[in-house]
Amino acid sequence: MEYYIDASYKSINKFGEELCGDKVESIKTEDGCLLVLSDGLGSGVKANILATLTSKIAITMLKGGSTIDETLETIMNTLPECKVRKLAYSTFTIIKLNNNGDCYMVEYENPPTFFYRDGCDVFIDRKERVIKDKTIFESRFKFYPDDLLTVVSDGAVHAGVGEYLNLGWQWENINDFLRDISQKKYATDITNSLLDVCKTLYNDKPGDDTTVLSIKFQPVKYLNLFTGPPKNIEDDEEFIKRVEESRGVIVLSGGTTANIISKAWDEEVKIDLDGYENNLPPVGYMRGVDLVTEGLLTLNKTVEYIREYIYEGREIASDDGAGILGRLLLFDASHIKIVAGTAVNAAHQNPDFPIDFNIKLKVVVELEAILKEFGKSVTLEYV
Repeated sequence: MEYYIDASYKSINKFGEELCGDKVESIKTEDGCLLVLSDGLGSGVKANILATLTSKIAITMLKGGSTIDETLETIMNTLPECKVRKLAYSTFTIIKLNNNGDCYMVEYENPPTFFYRDGCDVFIDRKERVIKDKTIFESRFKFYPDDLLTVVSDGAVHAGVGEYLNLGWQWENINDFLRDISQKKYATDITNSLLDVCKTLYNDKPGDDTTVLSIKFQPVKYLNLFTGPPKNIEDDEEFIKRVEESRGVIVLSGGTTANIISKAWDEEVKIDLDGYENNLPPVGYMRGVDLVTEGLLTLNKTVEYIREYIYEGREIASDDGAGILGRLLLFDASHIKIVAGTAVNAAHQNPDFPIDFNIKLKVVVELEAILKEFGKSVTLEYV
């Protein structure tokens, strides 16, 4: 079975600051990915610059083949210790995760990483090492499907100080919370859940920049969304071939799109009237296709449902076409291909308008962006 690295990170700024003093950098490599979470000393512009420098140096040098010693020496020479407070200008956690599950991690002054398997804590054997008078902790371990690795900046363990908790939300408390939710399906759900609690404990006035980075291994699941016919009718045959050769879930969005495939395959689209709600047209089903929906209205509502799920934590409970499609995109697909036809629907716009004014394509672009924000691998192609 194919797997992919599902990584999600999010930050909240210290109250009153426009810039975050934490920074996460991630980059894909040939055999996996590199991730760096850095926490600059203090807050605001200075902390942001320090954290950005640290993460950029680390990700660039390691990707370029530098050793961890060379990378850390460069970081420490570039960002020396604060002479007044005797603290590092920037703390960091570096993770190199391969597609086969081999994980190498370096931690410097950040809160210890959280790791879970099957809803239980997993011990990470950290080896202490000194580089240029700085103590780092190195670890090498195996990452298996459904494992959860979560890294936080110290804003998380300080959450609640001066508000609801005298000493903040201690590492042990966060550990208990993460253990309970560690079997949630997606890294984004973990990150959002933990950060929401931090915001609540800070009474929506964070006393420190707070960042959460979560990583899971997920099985690859493909979904292909075809919406709108090709611009030129002579390209219909190629369009039909692409649908036929798709692997994974196939969704046809739009009446004309469905009619092209229905006619080519000599298959009837069967309408499910039970799905008629929220003023959206009902969905349909056809042999060889997993779902058939109306086009513009359904896609627009799908984007709305996904936004509500990501930003408000509202479950997608509706059984209309947008609800079904939203759940498929979020929970039953990791790699999504959107094929958008550029033929103009006169009901939506003036045919003389340029493509940038195509209403449906604007919705498709919004859908692509929000799915990527959720951590999905998305490709958008126009025909």
